[in-house]
Amino acid sequence: MKAYIKILRPDEALMMSMPIVITAIVGHHFSVSVILGTILVFLMAGAGNVINDVFDYKIDAVNKPDRPIPSGKISLKNARIYAGILYAVSAVLSVIISILIRNFLFSVIILCSAVIIYAYSRYFKAMPLFGNIVVGGMIGFCFVLGGFILLCSINDREIFRVSVYIGLLAAVANVARELVKDMEDVQGDQLEGAKTFPILYGKKASSVITILLLALTVAVHVVLYAFGIFNIAYLVIFVIALSLYGYAVYALIASNLEPAEATCTKVIKFLKIAMAVSLLAITAGSLFF
Repeated sequence: MKAYIKILRPDEALMMSMPIVITAIVGHHFSVSVILGTILVFLMAGAGNVINDVFDYKIDAVNKPDRPIPSGKISLKNARIYAGILYAVSAVLSVIISILIRNFLFSVIILCSAVIIYAYSRYFKAMPLFGNIVVGGMIGFCFVLGGFILLCSINDREIFRVSVYIGLLAAVANVARELVKDMEDVQGDQLEGAKTFPILYGKKASSVITILLLALTVAVHVVLYAFGIFNIAYLVIFVIALSLYGYAVYALIASNLEPAEATCTKVIKFLKIAMAVSLLAITAGSLFF
């Protein structure tokens, strides 16, 4: 059972589902549809992680042999069945939410998202940079999805607009993290003949793009505060995230823009924490929005 929980990567799935809750906090509106939407995104993200491990089991056998599939704790067949069950439950939840918010466009959006998540693991991941943008876009879209639920539930156009801004912010930050993950996996990806951006254009170019994206992430955070969207609590907490982003940039520069696998692993960890702190800043800063 532990292996089936681990393969979901619950920390990442939770990070994907939290935007629904955060959007509800910013909009000061909680409902059954918001709760179900949070669960739905968690399951969809988990299903995506399972599918990703199915397609990447050979690469993971080199890079991450302790993962459930390469370690033999879950077979490929059972992993596919598991992903199918998660998608099926998500589909049912999407219909229930569509009924609650009286808009079946929501179910269509979820169906399209499921197709994109599968296509990413099957096709897009192998496309340099484009695959990273797809992942970042899906993460950012979770905020928009939360805004859409509130738009349909209470006709709040303002919170939907804000959810789009926050979604763009999250997308940019996560594209940067995905690039670092590709740099971390260069060895295994090369063995499988993958053509990720770091393999085709080198770690130096990847590091430069990552640093520029992180700089843009910080700039957008500051602009959001300047626009008066969030209160002072947002800015105070974001200072912590800023220091973490700064460390990530420092680590890349200190490695002469050619980070080793261990450095990439450390940078990924700090970026994940920085994003979590950013979400906390947005939550705290919206209490009096």
